[in-house]
Amino acid sequence: MNEILIEGQRLRLRRANIDDLNYIMTLQVAPENLKFIVPFDENYHRAIINSDGSEKSDVIVEEVAGGQSVGYFMLRELDSPCAEYTHVIIGKKGIGYGRESLNLLLAWTFDVKKFHRVWIDCKDYNSVALHLYESLGFVREGFLREIILTGGVYENLIVLGMIDREYFCKH
Repeated sequence: MNEILIEGQRLRLRRANIDDLNYIMTLQVAPENLKFIVPFDENYHRAIINSDGSEKSDVIVEEVAGGQSVGYFMLRELDSPCAEYTHVIIGKKGIGYGRESLNLLLAWTFDVKKFHRVWIDCKDYNSVALHLYESLGFVREGFLREIILTGGVYENLIVLGMIDREYFCKH
């Protein structure tokens, strides 16, 4: 059964199941996504999917009409008051699904699960994602210089966060 976390007008978020594994792996390695993330291997995702979801969860973004998968999130630290959004990957780009699905995820995080804080990191050259996160109310909290090695090159990360009271002021 597909555990639905939250549903909006066009999209819903649900816990991934083993049938979603190929979709997740394909999204991670797509050239338009891979340059912005650090992919995890299939065994890592399989373990998350087969877990109870209390600490980590892979979440599928799907269209309400028809149930087509259009993206995925990886969530971590779900057993603390400060959740982490690790992967934010939308496969069907350019029609507002990124903003809509992140708004749903924020509503689930703060309205449903009552987290105190959420945070995300983002490569410093991913201007589209940074603009989206900040427009939703995320605040830049830090800059990690040359923290990850990608293809022989060290890259910088920007850490962004949102506190529950900041979310509730905007929503």
